[in-house]
Amino acid sequence: MSAPFSFELKAKDGRARTGAINTPRGLIRTPAFMPVGTGATVKAMFPEDVAATGADIILGNTYHLMLRPGAERVARLGGLHKFMHWEKPILTDSGGYQVMSLAKLRKISEQGVTFQSHLDGATIELTPERAIEVQCLLGSDIQMVLDECTPFPATHEEAKRSLDLSMRWAERSKAAFETMSAPGQALFGIVQGSIYPDLREESARALTGIGFPGYAVGGLAVGEGQEAMFDTVEITTAFLPEDRPRYLMGVGTPQDMLGAIARGIDMFDCVMPTRSGRHGQAFTWGGRINLRNARYAEDATPLDAESKCPAARYERAYLHHLIKSGEMLGAMLISYANVQFYQELMAKARAAIGAGNFVAFAEDVARRYAVDDES
Repeated sequence: MSAPFSFELKAKDGRARTGAINTPRGLIRTPAFMPVGTGATVKAMFPEDVAATGADIILGNTYHLMLRPGAERVARLGGLHKFMHWEKPILTDSGGYQVMSLAKLRKISEQGVTFQSHLDGATIELTPERAIEVQCLLGSDIQMVLDECTPFPATHEEAKRSLDLSMRWAERSKAAFETMSAPGQALFGIVQGSIYPDLREESARALTGIGFPGYAVGGLAVGEGQEAMFDTVEITTAFLPEDRPRYLMGVGTPQDMLGAIARGIDMFDCVMPTRSGRHGQAFTWGGRINLRNARYAEDATPLDAESKCPAARYERAYLHHLIKSGEMLGAMLISYANVQFYQELMAKARAAIGAGNFVAFAEDVARRYAVDDES
């Protein structure tokens, strides 16, 4: 646990990058996809199976863990890694997304956010300092500043006001982190500014002025559409340091991730692989398929013959039966196969960047996913 946090850029292909983040708990190969373990679990998966997919890092949720089981309890039990039996790095968000998603249950002030717990209605205060304290109690390797995830749509004036608050919170978060964190932990800043280029530039410059070992692009994938998201990512990454990792929060589909990689993004997280898996939707090298569809009732082919995942060897007819019958094994197998696909996608993206043929690789995946089996 003595190695410092650092980022090594290994190759570029256009603006696409491949590299490695060094942490005391191990290496994170980039581009990287982080399976989401909101409540100290990647839903429907054993931790060892998550690791077996090739995942170098997972994500935990500050807001949900501070409510249940409680950060202090997790700390008493040895920290989040020990609690959930995950030895590799963990990134925790700060609760900023819940500032937006739970808008009806919170009030924002200069000091922070006051929530009404969605569990029991108890009043909870989340300040930049408390967000860092919770993440330090959890023991996460990469932590996030508290920010306000600006909702979409927002006027320029609204986005500017939200951005200014987030930048003040970023300064307070860093000050708290410097007094509470353990050696080897890292704190990322979060760029906001909605879809306005001038605000994204302002936010990126403000955060790099404060100084962080990594930077996230927040406030996207909230309804603005893919074209606007890509435009905003392209604008934002141009103002972020080359020698620091860049994390696009809450994204997404294979097409979204590859498009963002092409614009200089290194890290992703999304609930989509496991959420889709629980609903019978599989991501495969032939495209996305809906196993609820009656066409698979007698389909004896494996879920994905190109995948290395043990779950992908199961016949589509069997998976169709499990999902239609409500058997939990269906959700487990498809979630496993989906997380494996996302990790294979990142591995192939890294290889393509290193070989200088990322554009051709991304175009091939786009063709495979041009028609989704969602009927």
